[in-house]
Amino acid sequence: MLEILRSRLASGSKPGERDDDARVALAIEGGGSRGAYSNGMAAVVDELGLTPCFDAVYGSSAGSLTGAWLLGGQVHWGEIGWGDPRVMRGVTNPWRGLMLGPVVDTAHLVHTVYEAVPMNFDAIVASPIEFHPLATAGDTGEVFDLYKSIVDKPSLQRSLRASTGLPLLSGRPVRLDGRIMLDAGLIEQIPYRSALAQGATHVLVLRTRAADDQPGPPSPMENRVVLRYLNRVAPGAVPAWLGRLDRHREDEKVLAEHPGVLQIRPADGTPHVSRLSRNTRLLARAVGLGRHAARLVLQS
Repeated sequence: MLEILRSRLASGSKPGERDDDARVALAIEGGGSRGAYSNGMAAVVDELGLTPCFDAVYGSSAGSLTGAWLLGGQVHWGEIGWGDPRVMRGVTNPWRGLMLGPVVDTAHLVHTVYEAVPMNFDAIVASPIEFHPLATAGDTGEVFDLYKSIVDKPSLQRSLRASTGLPLLSGRPVRLDGRIMLDAGLIEQIPYRSALAQGATHVLVLRTRAADDQPGPPSPMENRVVLRYLNRVAPGAVPAWLGRLDRHREDEKVLAEHPGVLQIRPADGTPHVSRLSRNTRLLARAVGLGRHAARLVLQS
């Protein structure tokens, strides 16, 4: 993996103009606020000049947002946002849930915050590197690749919201062609499977969990509330919700053994970041720890 990236960097090869037979993908894990870790990792990828060495970028949930910043040439702006209290409190606010509003307001994030920066939407749409934000199809519970849905700025914004549409927490789900789309994390939290299925020979995976920070089952209350919601709004996604822990365990095994996959993940002992954290000091630290983890691997 690293040899291919370094060879491509040295030769200056570009997507569509490679002289090797590899298809190299970058897969960015989701996890809500844990995305601060992978954003720091992506920043190092870009600073080392490696972004053009990838043929495709796959993102799940928050990983899709980081992928967009990366392909727009602005990944440092994504980093800044994690440490900005105005951004984090405007996007994530548990008190809104008491008034039946979105706890995680992805519409505000994509249509207000990203417009104010502004995110370079046009550059992302025009990028020669394929952008594959993933979502979960509410009618089937299967992974849905939004790559072909992105043709302009509005469709890109809609796709980013679809990939990050947490059940209940993000308000009304996004519809694409009449189909409800939910957060990609329900079915493919770590978006390497889609990359491999679509022909990637090598996948660099940016993780948001340390090996010693494994997920546990949802609380009985959360499980009841989410299942009630899914049965009403997106019944096809119920099996995806129920099977998340088993898929995670299988993912860990595959990622550790697959010869074409290289992982970068936070070091053991790094702070746990909850998916709804608004602690900007913690999130800024997570960005820095993600940077450190990426440099240890990519500059080895």
